[in-house]
Amino acid sequence: MATEISNSYDPGAVESKWYSTWVDAACFAGEVDPTRPAYSIVIPPPNVTGVLTMGHVLNNTIQDILVRRARQEGHSALWLPGTDHAGIATQTVVERMLRKEGKHRRDLGREAFLERVKEWRVKHGGIIIKQLERLGASCDWERNTFTMDEHYSRAVLHAFVELFKRGHIYRGKRMVNWCPVSLTALSDEEVIMKPQRGALYRVRYELVDRPGEHIQVATTRPETIPGDVAIAVHPSDERYRDLIGRCVWRPLMRAPIPIIADAAVDPTFGAGALKVTPAHDRTDFEIGQRHKLEIIDVLEPNGVLNAHAGPGLEGLERFAGRKRAAELLRESGALVDEEVYENNVGFSERADVPIEPRLTQQWWLRYPRVEEAKAAVRDGHIRFHPERWSKVYLNWLENIQDWCISRQLWWGHRIPVWYRKGVDRESLTEADLLDATKIHVSLEGPADPENWEQEEDVLDTWASSWLWPFATMGWPDEATAKEQGLDYFYPTTTLVTGPDIIFFWVARMIMAGLEFMRPGAPLEQRIPFKHVYFTGIIRDAQGRKMSKSLGNSPDPLDLIERFGADGLRFGIMSMAPQGQDIRFQEDRIETGRNFCNKLWNACRFRQMSGPMADNASLEAILARIDPAALDVADHAILERLLATEAELATCFREFEFSRAVQTLYAFFWTDFCDWYVEVSKARIQDPAQRDACLAVQDLVIRQTLLALHPFTPFITQELWSLLGYGEAEGARFIQDCAVGCAAAFATRGVAIDATAVAETAHLKSLVGSARALKAEYNLASKRDVKFFVVAANDAWPTLQRNIAMLTKLVGASAFERREAVDGAPAAITPLGTIYLDLSSSLDVAAERERLGKELEKIEKAIAGTQARLANESFVSKAPPAVIEGAKKQLADNEAKRDEMRRLLAALGA
Repeated sequence: MATEISNSYDPGAVESKWYSTWVDAACFAGEVDPTRPAYSIVIPPPNVTGVLTMGHVLNNTIQDILVRRARQEGHSALWLPGTDHAGIATQTVVERMLRKEGKHRRDLGREAFLERVKEWRVKHGGIIIKQLERLGASCDWERNTFTMDEHYSRAVLHAFVELFKRGHIYRGKRMVNWCPVSLTALSDEEVIMKPQRGALYRVRYELVDRPGEHIQVATTRPETIPGDVAIAVHPSDERYRDLIGRCVWRPLMRAPIPIIADAAVDPTFGAGALKVTPAHDRTDFEIGQRHKLEIIDVLEPNGVLNAHAGPGLEGLERFAGRKRAAELLRESGALVDEEVYENNVGFSERADVPIEPRLTQQWWLRYPRVEEAKAAVRDGHIRFHPERWSKVYLNWLENIQDWCISRQLWWGHRIPVWYRKGVDRESLTEADLLDATKIHVSLEGPADPENWEQEEDVLDTWASSWLWPFATMGWPDEATAKEQGLDYFYPTTTLVTGPDIIFFWVARMIMAGLEFMRPGAPLEQRIPFKHVYFTGIIRDAQGRKMSKSLGNSPDPLDLIERFGADGLRFGIMSMAPQGQDIRFQEDRIETGRNFCNKLWNACRFRQMSGPMADNASLEAILARIDPAALDVADHAILERLLATEAELATCFREFEFSRAVQTLYAFFWTDFCDWYVEVSKARIQDPAQRDACLAVQDLVIRQTLLALHPFTPFITQELWSLLGYGEAEGARFIQDCAVGCAAAFATRGVAIDATAVAETAHLKSLVGSARALKAEYNLASKRDVKFFVVAANDAWPTLQRNIAMLTKLVGASAFERREAVDGAPAAITPLGTIYLDLSSSLDVAAERERLGKELEKIEKAIAGTQARLANESFVSKAPPAVIEGAKKQLADNEAKRDEMRRLLAALGA
């Protein structure tokens, strides 16, 4: 039974009421139901330290739209939520708290420190989950998973042990990104490139056998010169060909070092010679490996120069050491020049300090299933949206490097490796890893733990989240996996994520799924998802990426307070074309709120127009519609309804969510509210037409609420309930009702009259043209405007039938038929040419005077621009962009002049 709809929509009250109702009724539960097809999405787990950002709003709104639509289409849908333990981010937060207490984590010890982290997580972690609820995220919260949960942690360690047994994991000393504050290796994703203004030092190295002759090197890091082991030049560089094989004196910690040839050297940088410092640069390290050079590390892990740097530098912090090194070089005469230099420098995302390339012992993973991972995307088993990202993905796999999976942290999954006490870990070879007397790798640990020491390092956070699509559903425990429905929901259907983690997460999940899931099964049964939708980046009006530091990112919770969650969702989707970056515009969020208000008011108007039927099911509403009683407007709106539903289905197939929102907006606001409701107002006063007209309104509103529900779930559920639709169908929740009515139309024998649809389109065109003419002459608000019509062939009967409607919709006093009209503003429409009668609606003399003054201004502007463009001095000196701008301004003003002249002619001037 319908309930009275209030005067205005209060999003806050409606949202809190319905969300708790949905959760209490387990509406979001993903259930294993073999009678229905499965649909599943796993949430990209936000950091446990995270809070809702506009990027989260976009990403999670899309996921919610997909999963709610899937429920309407009859799927048993699962949206599995969770959070990531965010190893370095979380540890950084807690360590910062400890520093305020004057403590270090080592003062507490590992176990006590981890207890502090867990306490912090219980108190502060997971705030973003509550914020996602405010947005309306319909996740199955009973399945909420944290990457440090016991069952998930066991899955992560199981994967490590299995990969080790299969020969994919090894330990080795290689170059990594190193944070000298957090004292851990970092992934590339945890390094932020920032433009820096520094110095480029030109240093000369004296030839050992030619005193007084030098080779010059350009460097930004003179403090690492004591670690130089060679000077490299390009093999084809004629300037240095006769020096290859000779030696130069290293200017700091003086020692002879060779000049070598290597193709990695850029002969155009500096003087074309490169100082090779294998311990402190990736390229240098690779050169050193090729030439079997010594490695001299002059930095401690915390960025302080050590004894290898020499007496003048030892003990200095790296940047102070840089300054002192320049002074020493200047004093010795080795510093030729110092100039300002701008370049991009990698910063630790969490500690916000420049990283160091560093050689350390780490655990590495040789990626499994690389060729199958290529085939999965290349052959279409996994589809990327937009498709262009597949090329980026495949290119990365072609050039893939081993993955550093260890981190020097305490918060995370501790690597399940034990070393026999007394074993020198630094000297262990890859062959030693297979020696059970030296290393033990297992989930349970060694039987005699007193003789072993466990690895201190934890796994990279990505080395846990790459298992997310199946470890969240009980893998590898068969009983738990069966209970959680792994076989039913895997592969998942769609992943929604950002392209910035296509390598760190998407590609790795694909390889993990292929490696661990359903051994021996076809590739399409082992992949983790079938579709990947890549969102764009939300930017401000100036095109800058939103960030806290710039202060250019609105608070999503503030937007929800002001515009409602539905307004935010609708607005953000309206400005988000597939895969493109988004220029944020708050007025689009306001438009979303206004659309919700329009929907509310239209439903209230329907309720006030007549009693709602006791049964509002699709079948019952269609039963009230007599095809013989439908007029042209009915046929037109029903055709638009079917076309909108068909377009919406295409949008979902093609992942075009912005287009879907714009389609729904245009249909409901323009076709239904601005046209059909307006032309219906007279009909619902006629007892003979009232029932048919209200039945069509009920059908359109019902189907619109269903179509809009995935995008604006709160208001559609509220109106569904207030209008009595749920009770009538025995389905309290709108998500339980199928979207679409084309099949029901066919069953009921409702056929759309194409002639009636075309007639309505012609009438709409005439109304639009008439309104435009009124607006052009500042008559939009006047209701006594008269129009003359020179009707097209056979069009007058159509116009005559609809004169009352046309005068009302246009705001005119009359539409008079004429054979010809002279001197009046006109517009051509499919039904004929319409003319605006200015004589009865306008102070012609005053309008002539106004237009005349405007014309004088325009003509002066045209003359000025023409004179500039005719001036040879201006044309020869002005930048091309300025000249093009002047030409465009001239063309625009000439078009305005011609229009002014036409208007004056229409007024008899």
